[in-house]
Formats: sequence, structure tokens, C-alpha cells
Amino acid sequence: METKQATIVQLQGLTLAARATTNHWIMMDGEEKFGGSDAASTPKELLLMALGGCTAMDVISLMKKMHVPYTGFEIHLSGTARDEHPKIFTGIQVEYIVRGENIRKDDVGRAIELSMTKYCAVSAMLGASVKITHTLRIEPSKER
Repeated sequence: METKQATIVQLQGLTLAARATTNHWIMMDGEEKFGGSDAASTPKELLLMALGGCTAMDVISLMKKMHVPYTGFEIHLSGTARDEHPKIFTGIQVEYIVRGENIRKDDVGRAIELSMTKYCAVSAMLGASVKITHTLRIEPSKER
């Protein structure tokens, strides 16, 4: 069984440095109105980024295996949180944007489904308590 570890160190106020098993540091901070300095992403923002990063790595790998001829890829995420504490996400919308020519929507859709239902551990963890929905947009390659 794999074990991951993380360490959080307070730098000043709500400004925190975090390091996990891979030994890479990231910063977290809170809003000024709560005692932070707005110097970094909040933990809830990092949660959205973790979901996006996890599914992006899956979809990119799967599209490569499927020989999808994409030239650009990005994900936009939007989380809706309830007003009362704890202000948990009640819904997360994931928008996949794939750029390229002659891209079969079914291939990319299959890669997304596999990520969201089988491979992305972050999606599986969050999906147990948050409704995660997704959309796909295929666009032509950007002019260079």
C-alpha cells in the first residue's frame, strides 16, 4: 500500500509552505480579510488545481495512446461552494478544451470518461461528496 506524506510550515500569518513526498514546495495563503496576505493560492483553489492536474495527466496520456492529433489542451474548472461553514464545494464543473484538426470527439470523450471514472484518484475522492460534471470543447489549432 502506497503512503504519501506532507508537511505544512507556517511562514507568517496564514502564509504557509507545504512539501509532500516528492519534496517540492508550494505556497498557500489566505485572504487579507482573514489574516493572510493574498500571496498564494488558497487550499480550496489547490483542490481544484489538483483535480484539474490529475485528470489532465490522464487525458493527455490517453489521447497520446489513441493517437489523437491535438495541438493544444487546457482545462477550466469552476467550483461552487455553499454559503455556510464549512464552505464545501457542492459542485465542480470541468471544461476540457482540446485544439487541433481532425479530432474525433468520441476519442477525447472516451479519454475523459476513463479519467473521471477509472484513473483519476482526485476525481474519485471528490466525487464521493461533490457532483462533478464536465464538458468538452474542440477548437481549431491556434494560429502561430
